[in-house]
Amino acid sequence: MPLAAFASPRLGAAALGLLLCGTACAGESPRVVSEDVGRFWAAYDRVRQEPDPARKRHLLQAGYLDRASPGLGSFVEKKGCTADTYVDAFSRYPRFWASVRTNTLAVDVPSIETELRKLRALYPEMRPASAYVVIGCMTSGGTTEGDKVLIGAEIATGDGRVDLSELPSSFRQRLATYFATQPGRKLALLMVHEYVHTQQPDGAHATLLGQALGEGGADFIAEQVTGKLPDLPYASYGPAHADAIWREFVKDMDATNYAGWPYNNADNAFGVSDLGYYVGYAICKAYYDRAPDKRKAIRDIIELRYADRQAAHAFLEASGFPSR
Repeated sequence: MPLAAFASPRLGAAALGLLLCGTACAGESPRVVSEDVGRFWAAYDRVRQEPDPARKRHLLQAGYLDRASPGLGSFVEKKGCTADTYVDAFSRYPRFWASVRTNTLAVDVPSIETELRKLRALYPEMRPASAYVVIGCMTSGGTTEGDKVLIGAEIATGDGRVDLSELPSSFRQRLATYFATQPGRKLALLMVHEYVHTQQPDGAHATLLGQALGEGGADFIAEQVTGKLPDLPYASYGPAHADAIWREFVKDMDATNYAGWPYNNADNAFGVSDLGYYVGYAICKAYYDRAPDKRKAIRDIIELRYADRQAAHAFLEASGFPSR
């Protein structure tokens, strides 16, 4: 059977789990912290009114970075954001910042928290993690650091209304492709995907196969919770070219160089970014579809030691993927 034959049905377990969970889970509801967004724009307004460069940096540092939540603190450390990088970005791309403001302030925190409660119902073993919506320095829409989910709203909420005209060509093209999918409408999907990463085992990803399973597994679980996949090229291109993609993937799957497969890299035979996500998703779906105990399958996907080469290969074998 060709690999293209996958179209994930919506899982009913999440809704059932919520009913079974009842009020006991309500007292442990995951919370999304978004206070950094308001602090950012207050600091931004002060910076924009100040002509002196040194004073601009001080205002940004004092008004935003020095008042950072633990999530923002982790984000700026991981992504190398400093008062200088923010002030420089304001100067270089004023139209971008002015046009993205409304979107970042419109994040629907309650709806995201609802989806995270569904994730916990689907995976009752879920460990507590913190979720933050912040304003980054144009480097990332979403990442994790330990038990923290970190969403960079200036990227994650973009759409066609954001003015990209001042950005360098390659960066402008990448963001235009991403913003055309209106990611802000699926911010809960991104949050659940990243939250799954906080539940997966720690450790470096030993091979491309392990990396694909880690990312594709997060996509698969997020789909079970939200009923959605990202509106990105790999989600539609993958099923339509599944056999050819698998033939290429097999050549590289035991490599520790992931070039051409994940993380916005389209340097591959297909010219499409993130196809490693598709392959990992397809394997996880095959595993789930084959499993008699669906709840255990969810647990197996989330808890897979995908940095362990043998564990990753054993999971692939158990999935029966690809069907023949």
